[in-house]
Amino acid sequence: MVENILYLLAGIFVLCSLCQWLAWRSRLPAIIFLLTAGILLGPVFRLLNPDQLLGNLLFPFVSLSVAVILFEGGLTLRFRDIVGIEAVVRNLVSLGILVTGLTTALATRYVLNFPWGTSFLFGAIMVVTGPTVIMPMLQTVRPTPAVAKVLRWEGILNDPIGAALAVLVYEFIISGGGQQALGHTFQVFGQIVLTGSLLGVLGGYFFGLTLRNHWLPEFLHNVTVLSLVFGAFALSNWIQHESGLITVTVMGIWLANMEGVEVEGILNFKNTLSILLISVLFVVLAARMEFAAFQDLGWAAVWVFLAIQFVSRPACVMLSTVGSKLSWPERHLLSWIAPRGIVAAAISALFALRLEQMGMAGVSLLIPLTFMVIIGTVLLQSLTARPLALWLGVAEPEPKGFLVIGANEVARTIAKALRQNDFPVVLTDTDWDKIAKAKLDGLPAYFGNPISEHAERHLDLVGIGRMLALTSRENFNVAAVMHFRMEFGPANVFVLQSKEDEKVSEKYKVTSRRRGLTLFGKEVTYAALSEMLAQGAEIRTTKLTETFTFNDFLEKTGQKALLLFALDPKGRAQVFTVERQIAPAVGWSIISLVKTGGADSSA
Repeated sequence: MVENILYLLAGIFVLCSLCQWLAWRSRLPAIIFLLTAGILLGPVFRLLNPDQLLGNLLFPFVSLSVAVILFEGGLTLRFRDIVGIEAVVRNLVSLGILVTGLTTALATRYVLNFPWGTSFLFGAIMVVTGPTVIMPMLQTVRPTPAVAKVLRWEGILNDPIGAALAVLVYEFIISGGGQQALGHTFQVFGQIVLTGSLLGVLGGYFFGLTLRNHWLPEFLHNVTVLSLVFGAFALSNWIQHESGLITVTVMGIWLANMEGVEVEGILNFKNTLSILLISVLFVVLAARMEFAAFQDLGWAAVWVFLAIQFVSRPACVMLSTVGSKLSWPERHLLSWIAPRGIVAAAISALFALRLEQMGMAGVSLLIPLTFMVIIGTVLLQSLTARPLALWLGVAEPEPKGFLVIGANEVARTIAKALRQNDFPVVLTDTDWDKIAKAKLDGLPAYFGNPISEHAERHLDLVGIGRMLALTSRENFNVAAVMHFRMEFGPANVFVLQSKEDEKVSEKYKVTSRRRGLTLFGKEVTYAALSEMLAQGAEIRTTKLTETFTFNDFLEKTGQKALLLFALDPKGRAQVFTVERQIAPAVGWSIISLVKTGGADSSA
């Protein structure tokens, strides 16, 4: 028996990793693959019974996992990002929630003939738009910054508010209705909001002081904040039932916006943990479903989904964006994107179980109805949102451009070559004279430190997906690499050596994890490139054909050409680095720095 549990747990983790990999390869939300895996393990093949596997630990595990997910979401919300859209976000999490909940409840009542209490409970559950599916969808859709920020803030704030609303309706149901029940319900709601907000602020403030004053060693930051999230969630729920989700969300937002508090390391850890927890939760909760419950719902449930997608969401957005600066295409895209995620699934399962234990009829259908909406919104919106954004003209371009750290002669020369081949570039430097020369060359440039707070607000990275660190200052290059690894991914940050690697003592070398991929070759340094340019070397683009292959190019140029980039027929650039081997084929183009007398660009 113990061995079977071990195999099941190990299998779930392996399967979750596989689902995430499939999502990455297909560029679809992972929830599609996770739900499929859960359904196959549970109702189809009967290999996994979560209630039997976890027993009484199932819902505590779900609750703590959701707490971690919402805390991590709160850490990503910075007040400076909401400037200009604060009214829209405020309306969406107040007026918009009421519109969504009410229209959903009415559709559920009159289409499925649910009791009024159950209908309003489902309406409260459906106001959560799910950051766990919003974030992956935004990475695929790549809408304008305003749309992305609105959806991110709405998704994270709606979760604890939706949970509190569900508690509000639940309290009203179990109180038996009537005037006294209504007063009790609003009293409980006020206590939830007050307790959650107060404990969240206190927890965030005191842990922020701990980080700011270095009262805790860095290696204990992650484990301590995880313990704090669990402790604050449990304490808040002990003081006031169901206030824990508000507590952890407020705590995350407070930490993210507290001056002088560095949360990047914590955020990285929490992001990894959230991916794991989200994956396991979707598989486990999907495995609890039964096909018979979907059959009991019938085809009428589809009309409820259509009402949520085509009536509830557009009405919510249009009313919430009145008087805003959002364009009509941006409003239309917001009206389309509102996928439900793990919090909706967890809340529906939690309250359905409680009401079932009280003997209330029909509440078991809440779970399949919720999962039907989750699957429907995720599938429909993930497959159509990107084409719709492109059609509406509110999608950012493919991020194939380069952020160039440095505006010296080497950086400007390489940037001009990339731009001549239709790759967007942005140069950045702290030397105004170099920035001025870049602008005279017609190159977009940002004057300032690229890793400053000012840059986070003003450095335009639309269409930019990779970074080239091309300064002669190794420390500055390393700082840029570490900063932009999270923005672009470790495989998309490249750095030019300031000194030949083999001539640097091992104890002075920066670890490869912090150095980025090494540009152009082992012996290629900033000084070497600068000297080549001073001696008249030129950057040329050479097209490879059946009669002039890559091997022919190498034989003809010999030591005269330094390989920089390889452009494939689809217009994508691959960077020549020490760590990667590139094999350009017929139809590709080679960008190289050629000494006087090198290959002709028309070859």
